[in-house]
Amino acid sequence: MKLTAAFAALSLALAGHAAVLSRRQCAASLTDAEAIAKELQSKYFNSITGQYNEGELWTDANTLEDLHSLMLAAGINDYSSLADNTYIGQTANDPGADWESVLNGSNDDAQWIILALWKIADYKGSQGQDGSAYTNAAATIYDIIAGQWDDSTCGGGVWWSTAHTYKNSITNELFLLTSAEGYNRNKNQTYLDNANKVILASGLRNSNGLFNDGLDSTSCQNNGETTWTYNQAVVASGLGALAVATGNSSWLDQAEISLDATISSMTQNNILKESCDDAASGGATCNADQVREIGIWTKHLQYYLDSANDASRTSKYSGFLGSQLSAVTHYGENANQDIGSVWYAASTGGSQFNPQASASGLEAVIAAAKVSTLSSQSTFNFLTQTPSVRALLIRALGLFMPSNYFTGY
Repeated sequence: MKLTAAFAALSLALAGHAAVLSRRQCAASLTDAEAIAKELQSKYFNSITGQYNEGELWTDANTLEDLHSLMLAAGINDYSSLADNTYIGQTANDPGADWESVLNGSNDDAQWIILALWKIADYKGSQGQDGSAYTNAAATIYDIIAGQWDDSTCGGGVWWSTAHTYKNSITNELFLLTSAEGYNRNKNQTYLDNANKVILASGLRNSNGLFNDGLDSTSCQNNGETTWTYNQAVVASGLGALAVATGNSSWLDQAEISLDATISSMTQNNILKESCDDAASGGATCNADQVREIGIWTKHLQYYLDSANDASRTSKYSGFLGSQLSAVTHYGENANQDIGSVWYAASTGGSQFNPQASASGLEAVIAAAKVSTLSSQSTFNFLTQTPSVRALLIRALGLFMPSNYFTGY
């Protein structure tokens, strides 16, 4: 009876301290994210053009999304006026904007902008502000992209660009996501119908569970080209949104095929590594677009877990996100809180520092802050160094352990 009471007391103490520890970790990670964001904005943002130096429209859109995610997660307002003063935001606030001209035929870039516009509107709504200009712009862009669906080539799908030369994974994964998430936001049945058209049976996913870059335009078969990291997580966030929209949880199991394949085959030392990257060894480096993609993987894993809303699924991936956080802060981050492109090893000078790499690291830190937990060993070490819990451990377990068992802690 005494032992049972001791274990009950131990359980309560462990739960309480673990909760405190989790909150401390989240707060510390968000503090890291705020420092990274500050350096990103001060070093790379051009207030005259409303764009990021060396950036592109799609990478700018992701960064805007990230900064508004950070404000929502951390409860800060450091960048509250940013959106309205960016090129994307100014275009969204122009009722007569010619989005087709702005998008310049890029159907994948367009959908990154939709995601950014939604996140900006979410933030404005949280502040009691009118975000309708942003949601209206997102709807306009969505209709443009939906018009790029073509059943006559390879059985359907959205073209990568208005040139109609290529159907690729990321464009159609984004169409799945914007359609399913759009339905969850506005309950427009057309969006859900479109989401259901984007099928996994396209052959874009290979036998290893990874999505290759796209389809061969002649044979309509998987072209076997690069399996970029972001392809594996954007499809997961799209399937997560579709599970919410339909109530069909089997989409979550499908989503985890590519997530698990990424972790098993696209990492080094359990850290994400793009196939184009051998920078840590003085070899090949990824281009500015490609260094963006590992961070996007972490962000869309977080979005997937938000949609899944399942403790067991979150637990499955939280440790991996925690490892990415550790890698970013130990290997990727320099003394100025700028983040380089190499996370998986100590850089020997090959790590690239640019707005894309910085924002990629920011995404990993935000994602980890939202869903990761400390490893079991770290939690155990913390708890056994806490006097009150240490005493309970000794009292509860003393009958089973040597008297000197805890002296090493």
